[in-house]
Amino acid sequence: MQPRTAKSATESRIRLHGQLGMCGGREVFLGFAPAAQLCRISFSDVLDETTGTGYQRRFCSDHSLAFKRYIQGEGATTIPLTFNLRRGNPQRWLLDRRRNARLAVLKLDAGGPPVMAQVDCQHRLGYLRESPISFPFMVFLGLTVEEEMRIFRDINGKAKGLNSSLLDYTEAKLAQDDLGVAHPEIALALRLQEDSDSPWRHQLDLGGNRTTGTQRIASLRTMQKAIRRFQREAQDDSASLEDVARRLIDFWNAVAQVYAYPWLQPRRHLIRKGIGVYALMSMAGLLVREARNRKRRVDRAFFIEKLSDFSDRIDWSNKGPMKGFGGAHGADQAFELLKTVREQTLRGMHGKQEYLAH
Repeated sequence: MQPRTAKSATESRIRLHGQLGMCGGREVFLGFAPAAQLCRISFSDVLDETTGTGYQRRFCSDHSLAFKRYIQGEGATTIPLTFNLRRGNPQRWLLDRRRNARLAVLKLDAGGPPVMAQVDCQHRLGYLRESPISFPFMVFLGLTVEEEMRIFRDINGKAKGLNSSLLDYTEAKLAQDDLGVAHPEIALALRLQEDSDSPWRHQLDLGGNRTTGTQRIASLRTMQKAIRRFQREAQDDSASLEDVARRLIDFWNAVAQVYAYPWLQPRRHLIRKGIGVYALMSMAGLLVREARNRKRRVDRAFFIEKLSDFSDRIDWSNKGPMKGFGGAHGADQAFELLKTVREQTLRGMHGKQEYLAH
């Protein structure tokens, strides 16, 4: 490959004229440019669930197409697009401040990968790669990825349609060492997602670009809410985060073994969907509480023993008795169904024992 000449390097540089100012406590560059040009020099850092890199939602074709139809209409307009020129890439962008302190020229290297990160404009630019429509834009200068992520969350945290699991995941990435204290449910849900012993490994939907070939049913937010149900039933504030994580992994491995067919056929059964996850997590908490009262060791063998008492009487199919259960009330109904079937089975077992004893 021939090295790039000085002339070609110059030709690949884009110059954007604009103005400098303050946005809160941050200096920003403001300007105008065609959508096609902004698309060429920017990228969306979508979460890659395989590598854990990135933080933004997966691309929504319908959302982007709706904006394209709107912005092409007469009199249409929009708020400024928001970008960031990340710290650590000074060789790829340069801010030329003019004598007038407010005026500047932003010089960008367009010869390599896009240099500006799209903080808030992914779906507005999605289908405008060749569009001449002009947009106002604002560029943060030198934010780190973590700072950029925080701004993304501030802008989109309450946005309709933004995947709640993605917000949980980005919060986990930002919290780092304090996550287990500040948000134990998220930490435990991520443990189920990432631990090599967990049957949920790489199965939860995090809200980013999905791993090819997996069959995701529950999301990270679903699992987080289910863990709250487990904690409510277990009533054990003394257990460490590590102990709880190990119990949850043992429990779900027991579920995957006892209910092997429904587990392997998630599209035909409710066991790995919201209703099933919520109800089973409540059952796990109940079993842990019973084990503590009876001074039983809680491990995978314990959960298999308890679940197998009544597993053959539970129909997890989409057409079974739990069909139509939905929301928190439906999850409560499903849990009550599990408890009722279990109690009836145990009474029947005790009745047989008393009969044989006579």
